[in-house]
Amino acid sequence: MTVRMNTDFLKGGIVFFIFLILSGCATVDLSKYEEASKSWEQEIQQLEAKDKAEKDPSNAILFTGSSSIRLWKTIATDMQPYTVIQRGFGGSKFSDLYFYTERIVQPHDFRAVVIFVANDISGSNLDRTPKEVAATFQEIVKKIRQVKPTKPIFLIEITPTNSRWKVWSEIKEANRLLKKACGKFKDVHFIETTAAYLDSTGKPRSDLFIKDQLHQNQEGYKIWTAIIKKRLDEVLK
Repeated sequence: MTVRMNTDFLKGGIVFFIFLILSGCATVDLSKYEEASKSWEQEIQQLEAKDKAEKDPSNAILFTGSSSIRLWKTIATDMQPYTVIQRGFGGSKFSDLYFYTERIVQPHDFRAVVIFVANDISGSNLDRTPKEVAATFQEIVKKIRQVKPTKPIFLIEITPTNSRWKVWSEIKEANRLLKKACGKFKDVHFIETTAAYLDSTGKPRSDLFIKDQLHQNQEGYKIWTAIIKKRLDEVLK
């Protein structure tokens, strides 16, 4: 009787443990976003033309993601002594990067890849949940690993901005889950930036952004540069 009760208890515990694991695994149906992602096809083709026309610098860091990467005009000089390959596109979301991962990553021989995407939660009715954001990022990591299995991956935290402050609680939760997602993979690193962009009252520093209060100005990029380079140094050197 005692043996049977212990066995039943053990089986029940295993089932419960498996349930906990499965319930904690976020999944996302990315197929529903594929059609929308096609809107970036022309920009991706322009990046591919750039790939053919330009020779990549040796031991470069590949920067990809949304408009804050694309608009970083001084990235080449800011990131020295690191050399860079700049491949940001539009106001892309994580799902857009997912569908174009191979075409952006495959052509390049790089030392590491740095990702920044900040448009999945903006206050619109098309927003994704924090869990969907983190789950999509994990799928991107898997895709990168398929074509570049040993390259370090860095993810820059989503920046707090005045233009999207009303949904900061959701963005903050997405950042928390993204950081947690990075910890599930070997050599995937989360770059924390939030504290540097908040003032003494805990609000976004308007002096670090251009008029739209979404994209960084040069002072903002200086802060980004210092944080990113420090993290690259810690991992790559």
